[in-house]
Amino acid sequence: MVQNKWDDKEANLQEGLGVLVYRSNLIGSDRSVCNWGGGNTSMKTTVEDFRGRPVEVMYVKGSGSDLATMGAHNFTGLRMEDIRPLMEREAMPDEEMVAYLTNCMIDASHPRASIETLLHAFLPFKHVDHTHPDSIISICCADNGQDIAKEIFGDRYVWVPYIRPGFTLSKMIAEAVAANPQAELVLMEKHGLVVWGDTAKESYDRTIAVISEAEAYIKEKQFNTAPFGGEKVASLDKDARNALITKVMPIIRGAVSEEKKMILSFDDSEDVLEFVNSEQAEQLSQVGAACPDHLVHTKRTPLYVAFDPASDSAEDLQQKVRAGIKAFAKDYKDYFQRNASEGDVMFEPVPRVVLIPGVGMVTTGKDKKAANISSALYHRAISVMKGATALGEFVSLSESESFSVEYWPLELYKLSLAPPEARFSRSVVLVTGGAGGIGSETLRVFLKDGAHAVVTDINMEGAERIASELNEKYGEGRAVAVKMDVTSEEAIAKAFETAVRQYGGVDHIVNNAGLATSSPFDETTLKEWQLNMDVLGTGYFLVAREAFRLMKQQGIGGSMVFVGSKNSVYAGKNAAAYSSVKAMEMHLARCIAAEGGSYGIRVNGVLPDAVLQGSAIWGSKWREERAAAYNISPDELEEHYRKRTTLGVNIFPRDIAESIAFFASDAALKTTGCMITVDGGVPAAFTR
Repeated sequence: MVQNKWDDKEANLQEGLGVLVYRSNLIGSDRSVCNWGGGNTSMKTTVEDFRGRPVEVMYVKGSGSDLATMGAHNFTGLRMEDIRPLMEREAMPDEEMVAYLTNCMIDASHPRASIETLLHAFLPFKHVDHTHPDSIISICCADNGQDIAKEIFGDRYVWVPYIRPGFTLSKMIAEAVAANPQAELVLMEKHGLVVWGDTAKESYDRTIAVISEAEAYIKEKQFNTAPFGGEKVASLDKDARNALITKVMPIIRGAVSEEKKMILSFDDSEDVLEFVNSEQAEQLSQVGAACPDHLVHTKRTPLYVAFDPASDSAEDLQQKVRAGIKAFAKDYKDYFQRNASEGDVMFEPVPRVVLIPGVGMVTTGKDKKAANISSALYHRAISVMKGATALGEFVSLSESESFSVEYWPLELYKLSLAPPEARFSRSVVLVTGGAGGIGSETLRVFLKDGAHAVVTDINMEGAERIASELNEKYGEGRAVAVKMDVTSEEAIAKAFETAVRQYGGVDHIVNNAGLATSSPFDETTLKEWQLNMDVLGTGYFLVAREAFRLMKQQGIGGSMVFVGSKNSVYAGKNAAAYSSVKAMEMHLARCIAAEGGSYGIRVNGVLPDAVLQGSAIWGSKWREERAAAYNISPDELEEHYRKRTTLGVNIFPRDIAESIAFFASDAALKTTGCMITVDGGVPAAFTR
């Protein structure tokens, strides 16, 4: 149930626009009150203009922000004396309205005005809140919604039929409220709630009070009634769900990524399972989106997979998913062709939401954040359907109404504000030895250019530190840390399972985990030899084999980069074990490249030399051993390596990371089975 979170002490600390920010953040903090990115709040006040004259201004949430996290800079200030004359107009196209409102702004640096700005401006109240509460939308999406509203709110409400947001809807609401002076709220069919007040607290309190009334009414109607017609199938247990979804998510990711790669999220929360397991799930899920805010992120309908966990196998589910996504694409293309206007460009014809009975929900998006938003909004859709079906029959936007929102020029404009996609957008990289110098710098390069990352290392504390750094800089969920010993088949399998459940699959792997030993050949023990073979040979083989299997399953290609060494092509002194296995690595890479080509899997190698900075290897006994091999002190080693290069340079982790990124990128799309030496030019190691 919704809670009133207003704190007078906290609110009284705010000044001016601060109280609007406070109120907005409170409203947005509960997603059952306001969807991610949706809803808007406003405040009318008087400010001094640049000449020092008093001017009546309305501050309203600007386009593209989220009530839960927005600050003062996310509000747009507009002069009311310029807006009020618009009430005299009969109509106003969206594009003209947006252009007009731009001229009403008190500061050109403010964000673009929301499409619902006039809804706030036309209402003669100091504070206005527009939200999308689950309970209210349940009423507004019930076939008997108006009757229910009258029973709950008596004559305190105004009901407005569905019209896409804009001038016409804003004027309709203002006129209806003016004609009903007893009104305290507006219910917008298939859309949401509008309330107001003389103070910020009064407006907020009314929002919470109205929602509470609706929730109490719905809860009473739901009493002793099985949600969604009761259970049809039983959920698999948690371990079985995880095992099954790990087998299915790569299939989903491959199928939805034929045009553009997608990142996936998996959700088996209690409310999701209650819905997908129910008798009515298939029918209800295909009715349509509950409101425009949902539709933008979930598409009009999800893909419902008719899977019976009691009788169908994992292979059955994989086949049903492939067939379902193919059928969804055909239906979506038909939907687009039926409704498109000249100049419309179709979005990816793939589902944003996939519902699997007994298992849960998979959502897709251009990145993890987008996939999570789709998931969050479908939780809201489930809540709305649960309420609406307790009241009557769930109804939704029509096909044409849905299309006009999905391909609305103003929504497309919001998409145009997003930065261009970077070279690794929509992709997932798994790096072994991710806590080390080369590994961590490689991760930084990939994430700076849009990737998502699985940071693996035997040093879990180091992996978590790097993942935390990346998430803090690039956004929650962009990196996940996994403890992985590259000599353990079980640990490697679990790491890739984590990658699948977190993102849907893997596009790039960087085989980088390493160690180094140095001994004269006749003093090289079998233990030392085997250690090098286990980590640098068998480890690289096991990681690459698991990646190869996953990339084949996804069916969208992939790249592997092996971090070898100058010693891959040069017989290093007192390093027979290390040099031999480093040479083996590169030949293994070529073997995989030869087999992987038909699957679009590319495999290349980067050969560094003497990367001392940030390296765990060079911080170990290896430094002393290599110095002894050249009869110099450890402190002289870095200068020794610099002087022996033809370019007279030292090599740093960033140098290696950039070469790895080149091989993984589309710039090397037609390159496989290749090696790059990044050693400053050591003539003895020139490839030939």
